Amino acid sequence: MPLYQADVLTDFTRNLFIAAGVPAEEADRVSRSLVDANLCGHDSHGVMRVPQYLTNLREGKLTCNRPLEILTETPAMLSADASWGLGQVQAYRLLDRLLPKAKSIGLAAGTLRRCGHTGRLGEYAEWAAKNNLAFLGTVNSHGSGRRVAPPGGTEGRISTNPLCVGAPTPQDPVVLDIGTSAVAEGKVRVYFQKKEAVPEGWLLDSQGQPTTDPATIYDEKNRGSILPFGGSQTYKGFGLGLLLDLLAGGLSGGECSRAEAPLPGLGNSVLFVLFNIEMFGGIEHFLFESGKLTDYVRACPTAPGVKGITLPGDPERLTRIQRLKEGITIPIGTWELLVKEADRLQVPLI
Repeated sequence: MPLYQADVLTDFTRNLFIAAGVPAEEADRVSRSLVDANLCGHDSHGVMRVPQYLTNLREGKLTCNRPLEILTETPAMLSADASWGLGQVQAYRLLDRLLPKAKSIGLAAGTLRRCGHTGRLGEYAEWAAKNNLAFLGTVNSHGSGRRVAPPGGTEGRISTNPLCVGAPTPQDPVVLDIGTSAVAEGKVRVYFQKKEAVPEGWLLDSQGQPTTDPATIYDEKNRGSILPFGGSQTYKGFGLGLLLDLLAGGLSGGECSRAEAPLPGLGNSVLFVLFNIEMFGGIEHFLFESGKLTDYVRACPTAPGVKGITLPGDPERLTRIQRLKEGITIPIGTWELLVKEADRLQVPLI
């Protein structure tokens, strides 16, 4: 598979967006976000999304250079219409508006409807931690992306609705960024593009039977589903995903999963909440306690063969260090799509 350094891949991606008519500042924001997802090991939210974004821009389904349309605003909250703008761009615009609110009164919540794909939510939790804020966020697929079937069901009814919670510590922040499904749809897409079987325990076929064939998710006539986390015998994963779908779609004025929505969708309904730690227990107290807790957990005795305790956010940091040094591999199927876009836009290959 092709292997590229992060800065080279970022420049190439940025040039593709600029050639497609995206303003340089927005192109830079999206490109850096996508490549950072690759650096963190979340290839499902990395440059494999570029052809998808470019196609939607070309067809007029996504837009660029569109400000947020404020729907409702109070000292503690903001609800906005993102006008199908590029997701990473609009998400940071929301956070920029929420930051002074949280700093002023201690808490701020914001929503977006009709927002393009926001990418890796952990990125926003890391941003919050740098500002001494705790973060809670979720998105749904704005009615689309119904890949996850309820326990006992054979058809997808909700999307893979992620949950992200993050907080600072004296060292690195702890960031939990999980889908409420067994795996993100984008990770299935990575295996589909590589033409490889997925691990067991991810998918069910259209009859509700286990399968390792990623093509089942994209088969329009006999579409399979992604298992919720916790498996199909419990409502833990599906129930959490259901409530997040309700909150993201309902609070934003967007849409929850629904039968008439197309597959795949364009983007997300978004819910972000920021907590100003200083105005709760105080930042010094919080960092002292978070440091004691994380040190205590890391010091846990390990089972045979286990090298050490891993906390949420550790895998991303370690992968980033490795990939900054060694480069980022691009699945051949993804690279072929990128080459087609480069040829169409007359952008030199890297």
